[in-house]
Amino acid sequence: MAFKLPDLPYAHDALEPYIDGRTMEIHHGKHHNGYTTKLNAAIEGTDLEGKTIEEILASVSQQSTAVRNNGGGFYNHCLFWEVMEPNGGGEPSERMNIRKAIDRDFGTFDAFKDQFSKAAATRFGSGWAWLVVDGNDKLHVSSTPNQDNPLMDIADVKGTPILGLDVWEHAYYLHYQNRRPDYIKNFFNVINWEVVTKKYNDANEGASSL
Repeated sequence: MAFKLPDLPYAHDALEPYIDGRTMEIHHGKHHNGYTTKLNAAIEGTDLEGKTIEEILASVSQQSTAVRNNGGGFYNHCLFWEVMEPNGGGEPSERMNIRKAIDRDFGTFDAFKDQFSKAAATRFGSGWAWLVVDGNDKLHVSSTPNQDNPLMDIADVKGTPILGLDVWEHAYYLHYQNRRPDYIKNFFNVINWEVVTKKYNDANEGASSL
């Protein structure tokens, strides 16, 4: 079955003033749609048809550049839309497992925020910043170039992404121009910590069942 472009879980302009509606229209309707279409074309007629996107990315070193770029673009954006919400932001509450894990592995939420923001700001050119949980329930911050991600067998830091920030210029340029640090700072106003917590919990369950 071909991969399908997911609907946004909110209106295009719902994340304003932090992410503008026109950027969201182009980002979702053009860029993400393009990755989805090209991924389906790249796997058509191959043994990758019928596999999950996670299975495809796990062996991406053995796949074509088209599969790597468009498979990553498909997965990364699916996660990106999920981890944002119009009424998000702030800090995860102390009752959330993700907050307990952040405090355990980074010391404080502010220390995590600084490390994540630095990873996003210093990624040269296009790419992503990630919060990742590994198979030992340890959190890591990392960044990847282009549409790579920590699920790929070529990633320097491997694990399950539970939060991701797109720092390609198409994600912010209409509103922020070259002010990537402002975009990164404002991303923290729209994070859906309930979803991030669920992804963290699900990753732990998956690891414990291996």
